[in-house]
Amino acid sequence: MASLNKVQLIGNLGSDPEVRTFPDGARIATVSLATNERWKDRESGETKERTEWHNIVFGGPVVETVTQYLHKGSTVYVEGRLRTRKWQDKDKQDRYTTEVVARSFRFLDKKQGDGVPAGYESEEDVPM
Repeated sequence: MASLNKVQLIGNLGSDPEVRTFPDGARIATVSLATNERWKDRESGETKERTEWHNIVFGGPVVETVTQYLHKGSTVYVEGRLRTRKWQDKDKQDRYTTEVVARSFRFLDKKQGDGVPAGYESEEDVPM
């Protein structure tokens, strides 16, 4: 049976990229991305809003581009796949984190400086 694991998000970064380097030299950059949903409350007619936060992971050669051009508040389009990781906290309790492993992204800020690439696509898998 065929399956599909694809996520497309447009939002604003809630933090500057955080880079981690692994013993084998591989690097990843992680950011938090906020997406907003707005609707009108049926009873009060009031406009309501909910913000959803997403953990985004970039890997491979794009890490340099991400750390150079993406900053808190940047508007980006991200396409990738969901991945849930299991890890243990300091008390040895199992914890789970769901994140979007980015395959491609595009800068959407209205005013981009000279030399800012339009976007990036990768077929590499992100380490972890």
